[in-house]
Amino acid sequence: MAINKVIYGGETLIDLTSDTVVAEKMLEGFTAHDKSGAPITGTCTNDVDSGDATAVAAEILNGKTAYARGNKVTGSMVNNGAVAGTIAAKAGQYTVPIGYHDGSGKVGIDSTEQSKIIPANIKQGISILGVTGTCEPSSSVTAQEKTITPGTTKQTVLPDTGYDYLSQVVVNAIPYVETANAAGGTTVTIAG
Repeated sequence: MAINKVIYGGETLIDLTSDTVVAEKMLEGFTAHDKSGAPITGTCTNDVDSGDATAVAAEILNGKTAYARGNKVTGSMVNNGAVAGTIAAKAGQYTVPIGYHDGSGKVGIDSTEQSKIIPANIKQGISILGVTGTCEPSSSVTAQEKTITPGTTKQTVLPDTGYDYLSQVVVNAIPYVETANAAGGTTVTIAG
């Protein structure tokens, strides 16, 4: 017979009779005495009150489970693992997909574009993405000056063969000539 109340010299030393400890409400593996004084071992496997939890399925990794607000929740968040991407244009952007990322993914400049970012391709004194240019104007580059006279049709002005670019284009005034004609008036010839 278990003892649940001890009175010594008129003073109550122990009184378990109004205790509410029951095995199913005490954590599994812990021991105590119930109101009858009998030893009991906890059987409850709950370890938290999840009533104030805020997680939803979309915030829990797909296939994983958790408890929120007293309910078991199965996750639906996509596992993207190691996300990787490249940017191949100056204004290029990479849109990171929604979901979980394991932290080992990388986004960087496309390797073809990286190979172009070398000192010899960048003007001396200019730095692009941490690479400082060393390119100086080369004496092997040949410029050409041209003088043109406007006509009545569209003209495209390009350097002649053997030249790399036009350093200057001089455009003459539109030709304007007045001559007397047989009818006693003046003939004006423009760009003729």
